[in-house]
Parts: sequence; structure tokens; C-alpha cells
Amino acid sequence: MIAIIDYDAGNIKSVEKALQLLNQKVVITRERDAILKADKVILPGVGSFGDAMGKLRQYGLVEVIEEVVRRGTPFLGICLGLQLLFERSDEAPQIEGLGILKGEILRIPDGDGLKIPHMGWNSLRFPNQGRLFKGLPEEPYVYFVHSYYLKAKEEEIVTATTEYGTLIHASVEKGNVFACQFHPEKSSDTGIQILKNFVEL
Repeated sequence: MIAIIDYDAGNIKSVEKALQLLNQKVVITRERDAILKADKVILPGVGSFGDAMGKLRQYGLVEVIEEVVRRGTPFLGICLGLQLLFERSDEAPQIEGLGILKGEILRIPDGDGLKIPHMGWNSLRFPNQGRLFKGLPEEPYVYFVHSYYLKAKEEEIVTATTEYGTLIHASVEKGNVFACQFHPEKSSDTGIQILKNFVEL
């Protein structure tokens, strides 16, 4: 069973639907026991960094997420869910992130006529081997919606990058922790393959 953590984030239903396409049993929950019992856990997210961290604290989910990671359960952060795993964000400089991974979330630089937020399809490059991208062609296209991007401290955990005004660390993998800045659940067949790879870990 896969637990999707419910902390009032925006894209929960589309993640659930994508997993049901893969014939997965899914529960949307913020109950500690249900999350800890799950075979895999997903932290989705659309919204602001500060509000999201506030909700995770309010619902007692920070400790639950730390416990999931400690136990070695495969864990996937999506979009804002990726950003929350890191130490800090320009979006809410005074608020600490989960700090499970080292790095910071920066504002995408304005300039070159680029629209912020970045919304649309961008191709990925794979600087390091990532288990989420097994079976995918070179430079597949995935769907992004974001105004902030990851700069990870540990280059070796970066499994996918893209360019949009700057080099964006688009996906990371460290041990049992995986995360994508893009939305696999909205990325057509490529996204379904990525979720399938997570399901089959």
C-alpha cells in the first residue's frame, strides 16, 4: 500500500489517480500509524513553502516523515514535496525546512523574457544514475510548475537536471529518499513510467 501524506496540499487527487492507473492500493492520510505501515510514502505538494511547513508541524507530520526516512521506507517528494525536504527556501527565509537533505531552494532568476512561474514541458538530463528513470529515453520531457528551484549541496544525489534561466536540480535520490521538482502525475507516459519505477522499488 502507498500512503499519500495529506497536509492540505493541492495535487493529491492527481497523484492518487496516476497510482490507481498502476493498480496500486492508495490511502490519502495524515494518520501516523497508516503512514508508518505503508510500503511506500509520497509527499505531494502545490503551494507555498512556509504554509506547507506550518501544516506539517500542525498535523505532527514532521516526526512521522523523519521516522519513515529512518526506517528505510521508499519516500517520494513531488514538486513542493521536494523543496520541503531541504534546509531552507527563498520563499520563506525565516522558516526551516525538514532538512532531511542538504541544499536550498532559490527563486528562479528573472530575465531573458522568461515567465515566472515556470509552467510547461522541459527535457531532463541525467548527470547521475537514478532508479526513478530506468527505461526512459535520453532527455525525456516532463511537466513543471514552479517559481523556486533546488540547488542541492551534494552533487552526487542529483539524478536529473533541466535549464530554465539557470541550472535546476530537477530530481534527487539518496538512499530511500527520492524527489522530483516536476509533476510525474502530469507528465504523460514518461511520468507514469517514473511512478512505476518508484512503485517497483
